[in-house]
Amino acid sequence: MKKLKPIVSIIIPVHKYAYGFQRCLASISKTTYPDCEIIVVADGPAEQQVEMAKNYSTKILQIDTPAGPAKARNLAAKAAKGEILFFTDSDVMLYPDTIEQVVNIFQNNTELAAVIGSYDDKPAEPNFFSQYKNLFNHYVHQTSNREASTFWTACGGIRSNIYWKINGFNEKFRYPSIEDIEFGYRLKKAGYQIRLEKEILVKHLKHWGFMSLLKTDFFYRAIPWTDLILSDNKFINDLNVKIQDRISVTAVSLLIISLILFLFNTWMIVPILFCMSVLFILNKDLYVFFYNKHGWKFLIKSIGWHWFYFFYSAIAFISVYFKKMVTGKTKT
Repeated sequence: MKKLKPIVSIIIPVHKYAYGFQRCLASISKTTYPDCEIIVVADGPAEQQVEMAKNYSTKILQIDTPAGPAKARNLAAKAAKGEILFFTDSDVMLYPDTIEQVVNIFQNNTELAAVIGSYDDKPAEPNFFSQYKNLFNHYVHQTSNREASTFWTACGGIRSNIYWKINGFNEKFRYPSIEDIEFGYRLKKAGYQIRLEKEILVKHLKHWGFMSLLKTDFFYRAIPWTDLILSDNKFINDLNVKIQDRISVTAVSLLIISLILFLFNTWMIVPILFCMSVLFILNKDLYVFFYNKHGWKFLIKSIGWHWFYFFYSAIAFISVYFKKMVTGKTKT
């Protein structure tokens, strides 16, 4: 007997500064899966984006005062009629078969509560920071466990009945942050399975610059994710917090201390070389990936930023840890 195809509700929060929204909508309009509804939620005044959405077969919802993507997604989920809720971002392009792939995974794996995909390895923006960040995210997903440890709203589907069993996204997150990660943690704690399907790809259109990447990574990713980890009292060995990443954070911290001490004692060259060797060995596969994509010049710049990333991750962990020690609590 032929399986009935479920309705999929595609949910997209958008704000007035959204970049690439037109291309996002255009890509969804080319989907090969017929039983879809598109729900766009304007998070605050976003007249231009609302007008764009009117050119497509979309349901448009409005939040008068910006409240963040978590609230926007929950509002859309309440209005959705789909058996599957599929979340994406306004700066993401879907491939024509993305939704069909998601539906097939759910139909062939009835035990799954949720499925997430991956960015492709062809970022839209050509500048260094956009290429680095989006390729890095692609690599992280492609080398992570298929039995996923969290959720991802750039390309993530979930059965609608399960979504409400854990009360949707946490609306305390008023800005784009780790609301999807926190949602995934609760999903896993409740005993549900999340699958990372590395073959389900989407394209990220975001333009990253030095300050936008640093601000987002530190204040909206590293700080709250550290806070969540310490509140949960559990370190997962997956995604950006694998054991090798934690060792790399320690190695970069010791490298910086050794470089400072080298000014007073040249024997510190030994721990400097040791720390650098550890970093190269632990991250060699990533660096080979960067080289294969864009060559030596890109690789050298990427290594520099990658080590800087480990450095500010260390600062984030130390700051949140000591705040917890002093106050006895974290934010989340």
